[in-house]
Amino acid sequence: MTRVWKWNRPVTVREVLEDLQQERSIAYTTVMTVLDNLHQKGWVRRESEGRAYRYEAVSTRAAYAAALMNDAWSQSDNPAAALVAFFGMMSEEQRQALGDAIRIVQAPETPAPGPGAVPDGGER
Repeated sequence: MTRVWKWNRPVTVREVLEDLQQERSIAYTTVMTVLDNLHQKGWVRRESEGRAYRYEAVSTRAAYAAALMNDAWSQSDNPAAALVAFFGMMSEEQRQALGDAIRIVQAPETPAPGPGAVPDGGER
């Protein structure tokens, strides 16, 4: 999935293979099997292109990470304690990112500019 997310576009088995081969030896059939498994699990969609498929992620890496965190948190018998433990594992940078995310979620919605509004906020 890392390779599919990295390119953020539909990719072929050959493209993923060539990228992976820069780091290690891997067979075409292995990459094809993994991408097919990801398709069967619903993580990627694929479209036929000639004799091959192009694979594309169904969701973003951020959405996937959020789903994993939500799943783990929802399985806790004490969600507050789980969050405290999780926050305790975070770096300062991660805690700042969490604060930014909370501010974004809690921010009041900004009304859309009305007719006649100009970019500097004034009226015509």
